[in-house]
Parts: sequence; C-alpha cells; structure tokens
Amino acid sequence: MKMTVVGCGYLGATHAACMAELGHEVLGLDSDPDRIALLATGKAPFYERDLDGLLAEHTASGRLKFTTSVEEAAAFADLYFVGVGTPQQPGSGSYDLSQLFGAVRTLAPHLTAPAVIAVKSTVPVGTAPQLAELVRATAPAGDLVEIAWNPEFLRESSAIEDTLRPDRLVLGFDTPGTRAETVLRQAYAPVIASGTPMIVTDWATAELAKGAANSFLAAKISFINAMAEVCEKSGANVSGLADILGHDVRIGRRGMQPGIGFGGGCLPKDLGGFIARAEALGAGEAVGMLREAESVNARRRRRVVDLAREELGTDLRGKRITVWGAAFKAGTDDIRDSPALAVAGALHALGARVTVTDPQALDNARKLHPELDYAEDPAAAVDGADLLLHLTEWPAFAHLDPGPLAARARTPKAVDARGTLDTGRWRAAGWTVRAPGRP
Repeated sequence: MKMTVVGCGYLGATHAACMAELGHEVLGLDSDPDRIALLATGKAPFYERDLDGLLAEHTASGRLKFTTSVEEAAAFADLYFVGVGTPQQPGSGSYDLSQLFGAVRTLAPHLTAPAVIAVKSTVPVGTAPQLAELVRATAPAGDLVEIAWNPEFLRESSAIEDTLRPDRLVLGFDTPGTRAETVLRQAYAPVIASGTPMIVTDWATAELAKGAANSFLAAKISFINAMAEVCEKSGANVSGLADILGHDVRIGRRGMQPGIGFGGGCLPKDLGGFIARAEALGAGEAVGMLREAESVNARRRRRVVDLAREELGTDLRGKRITVWGAAFKAGTDDIRDSPALAVAGALHALGARVTVTDPQALDNARKLHPELDYAEDPAAAVDGADLLLHLTEWPAFAHLDPGPLAARARTPKAVDARGTLDTGRWRAAGWTVRAPGRP
C-alpha cells in the first residue's frame, strides 16, 4: 500500500519507519524542514533503539520518503495516519489539540477523492466527531473522507517492537464495516496475520483506550510506591512485596517496579488529561484515586531529596552530589518530566553542586538545565562526590564495579532510587546504600 504519515515527531517517525518495514510505501509529512532533512538522511532527531537502522534501510531503498509539502503528501495516497503531538495546555491538565486540528485543517482541502484519516494522537474522548465535522466542512470529498481512531501504545525504548509486534491493535470507527475498516485491515495485514489481538470498536472507546491504559499503569506504579513508604516505616522489603503481589494473576508483576516514580511525555500527560476530561464530563469523583496516584508520584521525588538531606545534613550548600541519570527512563534521550532532573534541580536549588551523567540524554539536559554540571563518564562523575544518586535505571550503571568507585568518591554513600543496583555488592565494596522501600 501507499500511505502518508502526518507529523514526524517521536510517534510519526517511528510509525512511518515501521510501516515501511511491513512492506508499504510511506511518505512522512512534517512542517519542520530541519527535521525532515535529517530524517531523509536516515537518522532520527531523537534516540530510539533500532529506529536509525530502520530509517537508514528504508530511505535507502526508496520505500520511505519525507516531505514538507502538504500537496505532495495529499496526492501520494488515500490513507493518512496522523501522529502529531497533543501536549498539555499550560497551567491545565487538558490536552492542547491545536496541532491535531491544524494538521487536519491543512490536509483536508486537498482531499478530493475517498480517503481515510486514521488518528493515532492521544486525545480527550469526544474529539473524533469534531474532526469529522471539520473534514466534512473543508474537504472537497466531504463525507467520502472517513475518520478512524487507531491509538498507539508505544513504550519509549521499545517503540519498534510495540509497533511491529503489539500486544493489541485497536481500530475505532463511527460505523464499523465501512471502507475505512477495510483499508486499515489491509495496512495492518502482516500484524494481524501474526496473531495480534484486534479490537474493532466505536470512536469513543478507541479514544479512551490510551488514556485509560496509561492511567491504570500510573495507578499501579503509584500503588507499589505507596507500599514502599509503608515498607520504610515497617522495615519490610518492597521488592519482595512486589514479587509476592505479582504472582497473583489478577495483579501481575509487569509494570510494578518500585522506585522514584514515573515521568516522560506520555504517562503524566495522559493521566492529567484523563482526569481533566472526566471532570469536564461530570465524572470527577470517579477518578479520585487517579489524583492520589499523581500525589504519590510527586512525593517519590521529594523522598529522594529528603534521603539526600538525611545523609548529608539539612544544609546542602557546597555538597557535591552525583546524579546517575537524566532521561526519564533507560533506553531513551527523552527528559520530559524526568524524575532524575527534577531531583537534580531541587538539590541544586538547595545549594548543592550537582553533576549529572547519562548515556544518551546529556545534550537535552544541558539545554533545559544549564545550571547543573555534567560528565560524560559515570565513573568520573563520582570523583569527589559526597553522595551518589542512582535515578535512571540504565544497565551500564548497574554493571559498574563499585570498588574503584568507592575510592573516587569523597564519601562512599549512595541512594539507589531505582532499585536495580546489587546493594549487597555495593555494601561489600564499602558503600553505604539507601534504597527507598528496602531495609
């Protein structure tokens, strides 16, 4: 098939490369000429595992191309995936839909024949009918342009796998069984043939899917982090507790990793957007537990700051603190709402001299937090440190030998806020290690 992907940020660029991998001819459209120029060379403007390889392979073969021309993109195909950003509105939990409506408003006047617009962007429920009305009013083909909802469930650092081998495929339509469903079944034929569960549903259910999934995951993460607080007070071990709970098939261990809490560009945004939309619909009381999930998540960051003050004293002025991690999680260079940088910034504000290291996210961190110090080498970052904070769970950090590191630190003290260091090994090497929720 031929298809156009509108918006070539994290979601769109990944989807375009994966559709080319499935054998389709794909044209990516974006208004940013620098982004398009870079993608056309086979390189992504962000780090995502294995994405550069797919981009290089399929731009070289000619199966994947990029453009800034709406006219070219509209003429290329009659299936348009829309994956533009829907960030939070400043000062509000609600989604900012200006990019989504702007993209469709720009594309629609060029649609003169039957077409399918499949939206992947995360939105508040009730958006699809508004887009359909916009298309009817502005597209020459009118009702022959169908709106479909195809939510994404990508995890950063696993986005290729999640696109090519997803755990479910959701397709939402105003009326099932129309041409739009036939077209999307054809587009995803290799995925469907592999046995991926497919749910065909209405617009509203498909719109709710991503926000509901992320809200549930946020609540699950916050639950185990709330249990970490109880474990600290009682002397229990939150990792063992998570294992015990995880063996219950009704609960499951996956995603229930105690630590510093969640961040990134999706989970906090989707949780806030889901709450805001529920309140707008008059169902605010139904999402009270999700507000508590937000509260627990914020408290985890403050807890790490408190642990630093317990180790170094309430006056942190002049103290040297090393932070392992800048990305919001391992496997990405994304620093949006990064718990690690939130903690680093808070400690800097208290007068500490904070040095941050990360395998992928240093360039992004420097732009956002120029007040912090940075080091490329995680071992060198420990030189002269009064305290080491392990805040992003990169495997490279856990694999470092704690013995030589102890000799480089001024005081061999560490806080393992991600729970992935071998604390027994570290303590044997002379470190004092604190791990939230663990004895």
